[in-house]
Parts: sequence; C-alpha cells; structure tokens
Amino acid sequence: MLTRILGVSTAVAALAVLVPGAALAAEDETPTFTKDVAPIFQAKCEACHRASSIAPMSLVTYQESRPWARSIRERVSTRQMPPWHIDRTVGISEFKNDRSLTDAEVDTVVRWVDGGAPRGNPADMPPPIEWPDESKWYFAELFGAPDLVIASEPYTMPAEANDAWWKPVSDTGLTEPRWVRAIELRPSTTAGRRITHHAIARLEQEETDPLLQNAVATGSDDPLNNSGLFMEWAVGKQGELMRPGSGKLMLPGSRIVWDVHYSAVGEEITDHVELGIYFYPPGEEPEHRQVLHLMGAGGVDIPPNTVSVTEGFFPLKRAARIESFQPHMHLRGKAMAMEAILPTGRREVLSHVGDFNFNWHNAYVYADDVAPLLPKGTLVKITAWHDNTAANRANPDPNVWVGYGDRTVDEMAHAWVNVTYFTDEDYEAEVAARAALTDNDD
Repeated sequence: MLTRILGVSTAVAALAVLVPGAALAAEDETPTFTKDVAPIFQAKCEACHRASSIAPMSLVTYQESRPWARSIRERVSTRQMPPWHIDRTVGISEFKNDRSLTDAEVDTVVRWVDGGAPRGNPADMPPPIEWPDESKWYFAELFGAPDLVIASEPYTMPAEANDAWWKPVSDTGLTEPRWVRAIELRPSTTAGRRITHHAIARLEQEETDPLLQNAVATGSDDPLNNSGLFMEWAVGKQGELMRPGSGKLMLPGSRIVWDVHYSAVGEEITDHVELGIYFYPPGEEPEHRQVLHLMGAGGVDIPPNTVSVTEGFFPLKRAARIESFQPHMHLRGKAMAMEAILPTGRREVLSHVGDFNFNWHNAYVYADDVAPLLPKGTLVKITAWHDNTAANRANPDPNVWVGYGDRTVDEMAHAWVNVTYFTDEDYEAEVAARAALTDNDD
C-alpha cells in the first residue's frame, strides 16, 4: 500500500527512515577502481587511453590511472572527456557510436576521486580488453582482408614547418562497377598518426545518376566530372560500415583524390594514408545508394572581435535517410546545427553541437530507429557559429578578419553528412516500418 500511495522512490525513502542508512548505504559507499571505475574506462576511455595509442597516458590499470585522478575528475565533470560535443537536450540523442558518459558514470568517477581514489579488491577487476592491432584492418574480422587497398603517395613532414596539405591522386584500377559495403581510412604507421590531422579521400568518377551529379560536383565545367566525398579520417574515427541493403557505388576508371592535412611534431616523419575497401560480392547489389555529402557554406566572413553566423542549404532531390552528422570548422568554430526544412514548411532540428572542439572531429552516427527519414524536396540547413573574440581560448588572434581557407588559422563552415537515398515507394515503406516500430514500443 505504501508503494502504491507514495511511489517507489518515496517508499524507499520512508523505509530508510525506519531502518537508518540501510536503503542509502550503497549510494554512500565510495566507488573503487577495480569494481566501479575500470569498467567505465574500458567502455569509454581505453580506445584512446592505452599503451601505443593516441592519448598521452594509459588508463588501463590502477597504477597508471591513480596519478591522474584529480585531472580525470576535472575533465569528466566538465564533460571535456570523453570528447562528445553533441547537445543531448536538442534534436536526436541516440547514436550508435555514443562514447559520452552517462550522468551516473560521471557521478561514479567523481565520487571515486573525492573518496580518495581507492583501488578496491583486485578480484573485482574486469578482464582486460583485447584491443585490435592498429596495424590491422578493423573490419577484417567481418569480411576478411579488404578487397582493394589504395595508398597515397608518401609525404615527408619536416620536424619544424608550417602545416601542409598533400593532394596526390591515385587510380582505383576498377574496370567494372562495384558496390562498397565498408571502408576504412588510416595513416599507415603509428608515427604517421602523430602528424596526420585528418585525411580525406574523394571519389572522382563520371557520375551516371543525374540527380546526384550536382550534389557531388567539383565545380568543373564538365557536368560529368564529379568528385564526391568517399571517406574521411580524423582522430577518433575508425571506419564506416554501411547498413545492410545499402552501399556506395564505385565506377570504372574512377580515381581517389587525396586531401591530407599534416602538422609538424618536432621530428621528421614520412608516412602515407591507406584506404581499405570492402566490396559486396560480385552480382550482389544493395537496394539503396549511400553518398557522403559536404553540406554547408563554402564562404565565411568573420569580422574581428565578433561572433559570426554562417548558413548553408542542401536540397534533397530524392527521399533519404540521414545516417550521420560530422561538423567541420577550425579554431574559431563554436557550434553547428543541422535542421530539416520539410516541403510543408515545418522545421525540425536534427542535431546541435554546442561546444565544438577543433581537436576532435566526431562523426555522430544515428541509431537505426531514429535516423532522420526525410521526403524529397527537403532542405537540409547547416548553421555554423564562429567565435572570433578573446573569450575563445583557441583563437590565435581576435583582432583579424577571418575568411574561408585550408589553413588552421582560416575557417570553414560545413558538415559531412552521410545520406542513403530511396525511391518514393521505398521511402513510404521505411516510414511505415518506423511507425510500426514506434507503435510496438508504446
């Protein structure tokens, strides 16, 4: 009766009065590393914080983690780490690759540090994670070795130099159309990861689909000379796995146009980037085509000592599903939002990154049952905010005008957005299936 009248939480509180400390003992108990914190680090931190990986320290063992306890508390409580900058209160909040900490996980780490960062019982330590060898391909366990590996020409970055953008071209060697089900892009060595800020592989081919020609055009006078974004690598990204029934199309005679951003790190390093491509078996064609688009504004105009807003629009000439959203700006980047303006005039905020950080280029991959389904004629709007004031700690000089450019001190205002296209009939079927799923959940 007490539970029915007061509710579960109130009933527990009432029982705690009757039996002092009994119901709240677990909450007051200081978390330990082995039992409570290590599982969180394994799930959300070790991907970077382990030996020979990109983070400056390993958090695999208690001995490695304990000296950093106060720093960990500060970074976790302010949500600087793990790097995940999506605003969870706006738009879609469910993602396949969500590495952010829940409120409960943050609370556990904070209480562990505030309680003296105890080790706990060694028997409570979870088994270590066997992380894949970074010299191997991640998707090889699913499909075997890549069907095609394309390497850029090597580049030598001096120990001290300005940033460099390396833009060689590689032939794919394809003589027939092939559908892609997974892609990986990476620097070829661990040392190469130190100098590679990001790497882009564009697919240049004579596009056969007239509705996609303008969407991936390079600006060439030749309407069939198109270069669509194929894959991008940055810190925190491993690869791209297409949904079952969808894929990217590579055509005969296609080429990969590289755009690799290198930065000096105090020693001379020579490296190249590699593109591993996994095809559908010959004769097996997916129903739907997926394309990685650059959406947003090509030009930016940011006066000194101002916060500036830039907008860009991308029309969907076919019904589509948005698979992922990855903002791209430079040092003045502050925030970016993606909206859908439907043919009815209705506007929907899909995602908002409110605390952009140039050091982390996160791709936010929507969960299958919430990925936006948008009808033909929708306008996808990208809004970028740049902070060119002294309040922006990353700003090299708030007193100068900033425009578009490749250099880190220049700016950009676009997002990479993965789109799967549908026929009108398939779109209606997808909408109906989503509605049925929602009804079942209710």
